Amino acid sequence: MTETRFTDTLRLASEPDWSAAANHRFVRELCDGTVPDAVMGAYLVQDHRFLDAFLTLLGGAIASSDRFTSRLRFGQFAGMVSGDENDYFLRSFNALGISTAARAAIPDTAPTAGFQAIMREAAATRSYPAVLSVLCVAEWLYLDWASRAPRPLPRNFVHAEWITLHDNPFFRDFVAFLRAELDRVGPDAPAQAHDFFRRAVALERAFFDAAYAG
Repeated sequence: MTETRFTDTLRLASEPDWSAAANHRFVRELCDGTVPDAVMGAYLVQDHRFLDAFLTLLGGAIASSDRFTSRLRFGQFAGMVSGDENDYFLRSFNALGISTAARAAIPDTAPTAGFQAIMREAAATRSYPAVLSVLCVAEWLYLDWASRAPRPLPRNFVHAEWITLHDNPFFRDFVAFLRAELDRVGPDAPAQAHDFFRRAVALERAFFDAAYAG
């Protein structure tokens, strides 16, 4: 009999929020190439706000990991986020006509503030399972929906590249690595892992909802 993975127990315990996020209206419209520019712009402005807190979270993973090889993986991923992903945001803002001044004038939504807070909270624990739980949600949930996007992808690069950023060999390998690490260390702190994982999934669902709120 195959033993259930720890990360699978976390995902199942996060229902119905996980499925609601992975199959959200925003995801469906993004994959169809029909998400309105105003909604896509609102979503990307808020998502870009995560970069600083997310790098703090990755720094927490580097500091709390018990393996040198794992630290190298986190460092490589931080480089990708700071380079390719940030470049995508800047090109998308330009294509959508959202200036730096306009972005600065838009306040954080409640889910954005909540996600920034939970990333910093997890990093501050200096607990590897806590950090991994938030990272796993942030990356694995996106791979879940992006890997199911129908082909061909939308013609608009703003839509297509957001999908491919979350479904490519490097990203799939990184998610597999995150899950393996959390499977390894999570059972030593199950309550903490469940708490951070569940709260992060609920925030992901609320974040998608917020893109349509304005």
